[in-house]
Amino acid sequence: MRRTLIAIAGLGLASMAQAQEVSPLNVAFDEYGEIAESLTGTPGDPAAGQKVMATKSMGNCVACHQITGLDAAFQGTVGPSLDGAGDRWEVAQLRGIVADAKKTFPDTVMPGFYKVQGFIRPGNAFTGKAGTEPLPPLLNATQIEDVVAYLVTLKE
Repeated sequence: MRRTLIAIAGLGLASMAQAQEVSPLNVAFDEYGEIAESLTGTPGDPAAGQKVMATKSMGNCVACHQITGLDAAFQGTVGPSLDGAGDRWEVAQLRGIVADAKKTFPDTVMPGFYKVQGFIRPGNAFTGKAGTEPLPPLLNATQIEDVVAYLVTLKE
């Protein structure tokens, strides 16, 4: 009986965590592009966020940004250095910038990593035809929270 109750309680907590994930269409940005609430309801993993930022098939943030302490080849200079990002921006600001930087910086070339519609002209793979919205986000909610958790660790 006790094991059954513990199992049921565990399932309830797991479904609550899943229920708290915010879909890209329901993200609440404030007027400055910040996202106050976690997209997953759980803290991100900085080690996983570092991997997302440095992996070409994931976020590939280092294609445009430099991070001195990150061992990644060919770091870019298109975007600002992310050294000290945890000192420059609050968590809500970082979450908003990673999810959709255009809400904070309208003229940026940084893609919206948690965006599924409102694109200017997304391509459909290599067909030369426009994509059909809604498109899947570049990163899922957990990956966004992981990247934010890593960025917070980048102090001067």
